[in-house]
Amino acid sequence: MSQQSVPATPSNFAVWFEYSLGSSLALRKTIDILIAGKRKFDAATNHELYITYVAPQSAADPLGDLPEQLSGLIATAQQFLNTAVTDNQTHIKALGEVSSEAATSDPRTIISKLVDELSKATARAATLEANFAATSEELDSIRDSLKAAEQRSNTDALTGLANRHSMDEFLRLAQIAAMEKDEALSVFLIDIDHFKKFNDDYGHQVGDQVLRLVAKVLQEGVREVDLAARYGGEELIAVLPGADLEACTSVAERIRRRIAEAKLTRRATGKEIGSITVSIGVSQFRLAESAEAMIERCDRGLYQAKRLGRNRTVTETELEPEAGAA
Repeated sequence: MSQQSVPATPSNFAVWFEYSLGSSLALRKTIDILIAGKRKFDAATNHELYITYVAPQSAADPLGDLPEQLSGLIATAQQFLNTAVTDNQTHIKALGEVSSEAATSDPRTIISKLVDELSKATARAATLEANFAATSEELDSIRDSLKAAEQRSNTDALTGLANRHSMDEFLRLAQIAAMEKDEALSVFLIDIDHFKKFNDDYGHQVGDQVLRLVAKVLQEGVREVDLAARYGGEELIAVLPGADLEACTSVAERIRRRIAEAKLTRRATGKEIGSITVSIGVSQFRLAESAEAMIERCDRGLYQAKRLGRNRTVTETELEPEAGAA
């Protein structure tokens, strides 16, 4: 902290203590990139580091504890193995006894005993194989269930887009990658104009239909490397790694026009519903800033678009000065 002229405040100390511990790989990478780029650790940078990497409370991992069923299967598998080891020891002991009798006993008796032991060993092996096969099938089923649960935990049920939690993680990694590769990163935030009116005039089912349509156009309008997500309520967001403000604005405008051209009809009557429009705010990532700061500029652009008449896109470069700003 002394080398980088960082004031020894409690929040700064918390950041650099985490950095020295190495418990957050993302924080370590970010600070190393800032140091390598000779970036000054001013008050704004220090604040962004704190609220991005130290202040947030990480949510518990819903898949962190093994389900009881999985624990039971592991115990069963261990029991199978223990039984196999015991049977094998018994088999070896029996063969040893037969071997010791070989010199003094009738050969026919020895052959009979060997056949009997081999028959028992074959039966035990077949039983063990069947038990393990059944256990393997159950493990496959659990694996599929966990995979489906993970997918559900990262997906918004109504729109099929990524949910807020998934978006936060994607954006965090995208910020790190943008700093490491010195590449652009931009986002745009969409809000459906007069969304409440759709719910009030036609009911929530139509409101959900509107939201799904906008989500579909958004998903189809971005690249595979991008992420489209439901940010909350009627707000959707897209994260575009490698895209600067101009490129991101072009994508946002194309999506805005496609939504305005889309036709929505009521499923029950087939009657066409009024046009759907959206307002969009666009911003580009600034070195070491928090995701919240970048999205806040999107939000300001979005609401400025609404003030200017809706159905338009406003970038961070077009933002009006905030009230009370010097």
